Order: sequence, then C-alpha cells, then structure tokens
Amino acid sequence: MSVPEEAAGPADPDGLEDRLRRFATIWSRAIFPATATPLTRAEFEECLLPLARLLRDALHARSFDTTPGGTVGAGLVAAHCTDPEALNRTLGVIDSYLILYCGTDALPAEDSRARCARLQHTLAAAYAQALRERTLAEQEAIARSALAARSDAEDALHATQTRFHAVFEGAAIGIGIGDLDGNVLEVNDTLTQMFGGLEHHVRSRNISEWVHPEDSPHVWRMYSELVRGEREHFRVEKAFYRNDGTVLWTNLTLSLLRDAEGAPQYQLALMEDTTERRLLNLRLRYEATHDALTGLPNRTLFFERLEKTLAAGDDARFGLCYLDLDGFKAINDSLGHSSGDRLLVEVADRLQSCATAQGEMVARIGGDEFVALTTGPGTEGKVTDLASRILNVLATPIRLEGREFTVRGSIGIVEGPSAGRSPAEVLRSADITMYRAKAAGGNRYEVADPEADARAITRHGLTTALPTALERGEFFIEYQPLVDLDDGTVHGAEALVRWSHPQHGVLGPDRFIPLAEHTGLIVPLGRWVLEQSVRQARFWQQELPEGALGGPLRINVNLSPAQLHHPGLVADTVEVLERIGLPPGSLCLEVTESALIGADEDLLKPLRQLAEMGVDIALDDFGTGYSNLANLRRLPVSVLKLDRSFTQGMQQHPADPVDLKIVEGIVSLAHSLELAVTVEGVETGAQAEQLRRLGCDTAQGWYYARPGPPEQLHTLSLADAV
Repeated sequence: MSVPEEAAGPADPDGLEDRLRRFATIWSRAIFPATATPLTRAEFEECLLPLARLLRDALHARSFDTTPGGTVGAGLVAAHCTDPEALNRTLGVIDSYLILYCGTDALPAEDSRARCARLQHTLAAAYAQALRERTLAEQEAIARSALAARSDAEDALHATQTRFHAVFEGAAIGIGIGDLDGNVLEVNDTLTQMFGGLEHHVRSRNISEWVHPEDSPHVWRMYSELVRGEREHFRVEKAFYRNDGTVLWTNLTLSLLRDAEGAPQYQLALMEDTTERRLLNLRLRYEATHDALTGLPNRTLFFERLEKTLAAGDDARFGLCYLDLDGFKAINDSLGHSSGDRLLVEVADRLQSCATAQGEMVARIGGDEFVALTTGPGTEGKVTDLASRILNVLATPIRLEGREFTVRGSIGIVEGPSAGRSPAEVLRSADITMYRAKAAGGNRYEVADPEADARAITRHGLTTALPTALERGEFFIEYQPLVDLDDGTVHGAEALVRWSHPQHGVLGPDRFIPLAEHTGLIVPLGRWVLEQSVRQARFWQQELPEGALGGPLRINVNLSPAQLHHPGLVADTVEVLERIGLPPGSLCLEVTESALIGADEDLLKPLRQLAEMGVDIALDDFGTGYSNLANLRRLPVSVLKLDRSFTQGMQQHPADPVDLKIVEGIVSLAHSLELAVTVEGVETGAQAEQLRRLGCDTAQGWYYARPGPPEQLHTLSLADAV
C-alpha cells in the first residue's frame, strides 16, 4: 500500500491531521500483533493512515455513503490483516475512538454514532467478503487439484494425497465431499467443529436432512441442477441446524467434480462460518434502527415501515398517530434531563402497551415526539381507538423525584388509503394536525383536514417569504381618511399596510401581521410603514392648496405590542420625524387597548416620552379589552378610537337605545378627561349624523371612503375645499 501525497500536505492549524494520525496510531497498535505483514509497526501505521482518512471523510460527508467503509475492510485484507482478531480489534477501535478523534460538531451526536455504526457494519462485511474470496480462491484451487490428482499416475499418487490431506485438514474453512446422491463421504475437522465437534453427526448424513426453514426455494433448485451436471457451482448464504438445536449460518459454495471423461462424480462443499458476523450485523442493525434511550424503533425504522405500508397497494389503508407531549420542556428544565429521560422511558413503555395488535407499531422519532402506526382493514376506527388508548394510559400520573406528574399529549391523526401518498407528506400532515390539537388546549387528538393542512402550509409559506418580501418591495400602504364630524373636512388618514404577494395576491394585515410579530419582522416592517406614512403626510402638507384642510393634516400609524417593547421605538420615531420634517403633532400612533391592559410604567415610559414631544397616542379598539375606565387617567393617550361593535346598532332605524347610551357615556367620559373620540366602521349617513349628535369628534369608514392610494385623500380634500 502506498501513502497518498496529500498525507504530507500543508500546515494543519485546526489539528485535524494531527488527530487523524493519533487515531491511526491507536489503530496500528491494536491490530499490528495480529497481522502477517513484513512491515515495521511505524510503516504499518503509515499504511493505515489513508484508510483512517477515508473513515473520517465518510463521517464528515454532507451526503453520507458507507462505501468508504467497504474500501477500508478490503484494504485491511490487502494489508495481510487476515487474522479474525484484527477485525474484532478494528471494530473496537472505530467504536471507541473514531468519533472522539475524527468527529465533527456539524452533526448531532446521535447522527455521528449512527454513521459510525453503519461504517462498522460495511467494513465488517467487506472484510469478510475479501477474506472469504481470498481464502476460497486458494482453498478451492488446492482442493480441486488434490481431488483431480487421484486419477494421476501411480508415481504421483502419494505426493498428491499428502498435499490433499494437508489442505483438507488444515483449511480454515469447512470442507466436505459427497456423492451425487447427497451422502456425506468426507469432512475436515473445521467443518466437524462447526457442527458441534462430533464427526459421526456429520459424516454419513444426507444433505437433504439439512433443510432449514429460511432456505429460499432457489437453493434446492440450484442444487438439483448441479448434481444433474447442468451447472458447475453456486454460492449461497445458508443456515443449518446443529445437533443441539442452535443455528449455524454459513456462506456455502457447492461445486461439481467430474471424472476424467467429464461425467459428474462428486460434489465439493466449502463452508465459511458467518454466525458471529451475522449476529454482529443484527446488533449493528438494531442499534441503527432503535432508539438508544427507550428501545423503541427510531425514525429510520419507522420510515422504512411507513414506506412499505404506503406501497402496499390500492386497497390498503393506514392510520397514524403523531404524539407530542405537552409541557415536557418544563419538566426537563425543572427536574433535569436525567429525570426527563426516565419520564420518556415510562411514556415509551405505556405507548408500547397500547400498540400490541397485529399491524401496529410505536416509534420515537425525536425528543418528546412519538408516532403510532396501524394498518389493515378498519383503520378509520382503529386509529382513533388507538389515540384514545394513548391518552388514557398517559392520564395515570408518573412518579419522579418523589413527585407525581400527569403527562398530557397532543395527537395528530392521519388516516386513509395508502396509494398515492409519500411518507414526508403523511408526516407533515400529522405534524400540522398535532399542532392544531395543541393549539386547541392539548390533551386531545385531532383528525387531519386537507383544508386545515392547506391553510397551515400557506401560513408557513407566508412566514418563510416575509423576510425577503420587504427587501423586494412587496409591501405598500393604503390610506383611509379620518373625517371631522362637525364640518365634514378631512382631518387626516390612517395608514394601513398591505402585502402584494406574488402567488396569493393582495393580503390584508390580518393575514401577515401576526406572522411578522411571531418572526420578529414586525419591527423593521413597522419602521418602514412609519417612514413611508410620515413621508406621505409631509407631501400632503406641502402639496395640498391653502385652505384645503381645516388644519394640519395628521397621519395615524398602528403600533403592534412587539414594537412597544422594542427599545428603539422613541429614537426611531424621532429620527424619522426630524429627517423628513414632519411636526410631531401631525403624527398619531395607535395602540390597541388589549396591549395596554395592566401595562407597567416601563411599557408606558416610551409612550409618555412620545406624548411629551407632541405625538398623539390613540387607544385603538376601545371597548374590546375590558379595561378599567379609571385607568384611562394614567395612560398617556389623547384619542379614544371607539370599536365598531358599539356603533353597528346605529345603522338600523331606529337606533338601538342601549348602544346610544353606551356611546354617549363613553364620549362624555372621554371629553371630561380631555380625550378626543374617533369612531371606526361608519357606513351610513344616518350613523354619521347620530355620532355627530352624540359628540364624537372624528370618524372613518366606508361611508366616507374605503382604504385606497394616497391620491384618494388628495381628491377628497379638494372636494371639501370646494
């Protein structure tokens, strides 16, 4: 083996090459005593370094591939590491030191361990394959030569028999010779030991007695073809029962031996014992497909089962429960991760007790998330019954750290025909439905609804598109006039932001403002709305003719609760007003009543600072937050915006007397506190006249104008001036 040129590459500031060499040193020290190489240990270590680099690169790869593990396994055999102990020690070194010296922080620890296990699996299989091919090539060639030599000349008979017995008895693999009827004629000691060490239990038996339930039908079909002379050899993996009832797994190569005339005469069997390797593969497979904490199937095995279920055919149906524990983070944070793990183990045991019927399985797919799958007929009823059983078993308190905890869970159910669905689509629908159950209060299950899924997917799409929408200029502002009820002149306008979405068209603020608040984009979006609105108000004041307005036109801009908590609110507002040149008295910031219920002085302080500068503060949607009217005295507000629910009764004739009394009382209270009153949702002239009589100051609504472009306000102002 030669060392690649990159082994002596440039400087290694991160120590990656140094850690790789330390791993190679540990590896060489472990397996060098079990090799048959003429190299020194230092030279052998240099041979291992490229193989170690292959393992490290596979562990780091963005797209994981186990092929390098196979290359390493074959490379060990090529380096004369043919003692089985070399494989055992290699697997031990990789298991203990590969992640330690060659791991990466870019992958979660669980993924690194899974990759390491799969690399071990591939390495062991490739090592065994290379060793088997090398051994079989040597042993079969020698065995054929030895058997063929029986018909040679008498002067070579003794030498031939000597070579045959040396190979036959000293071979590391089992060798057996039988006649064409399947009777065992000769076996070597290795094969005898494979079957328990008693020669009479192997010799004189017939091959037909070694049928095993896991034999595939083509094994015996190929055997029949061989003894008839229709094929020369075949190779299969075959299991045998030993006399004590245990199972021996082998790689079996069966060859046909012909006489000098070419007629079939004997059959030669070469057997390699693969039982331990098979057990190792099963262990590695189990570790790769089961959760280390709970022992449940993990995401990998669950997806394999789900893919198989969804590919079962047009008539097949399935039901899936997606469970997320409610409030698990609080338990983890209060008692620690160790107690949280014990709770997850108990939950896993209870879930497993629920899914015991045929076609049912439970898996843990991460954190406190579990899935339960049911298949077969009648899944419509079985899956909801399964979800009910899960909620029932979780209802029994779990005792941890001397305390009892009642675990709650939210379950999303997806049920239907298997055909035409992908695992990713099913899991996404179940996840969306689970969050719908959680939003409804938790400790319940919800069944997937395609329309609800579509809305959730749309919300997710809008959320992901929000950050770049502002950069692409997809937002714009419409303005709705505020009219003075005494003389009908335009007093100002409220700025209302809209989103011109490329796929969904124009969206109102109710579709994206909650998403912007959730993602934190509301602060830069609100700053943009403020600047655009102030700039537009300054333009109106400069362009509208003298006398077109009863006074300086004002602009109303909405503030969300998230903006109120932002430390830069006052500074940003002052900077915009000063840069654009709009007097503070021409700006009114609208804050919803619910945002100020129970507000402390820290929250009110920026509003007080803005009010002291001359900026008006309006209490929006007044009457919907159930605030104490006496609290109005402590709030730095100068305008009450009365919610439209109080004035809808005035659209009918005669007006609702209760609504009249309520509005009259609110207006009287507001004026006694020197607060102006604005009314939203005015839709008829009679409604506007009634509100004027009750003393309301300004109004807005479709009666005057719908929200529109800024030119609309200009037109209305000119009409008022005329």
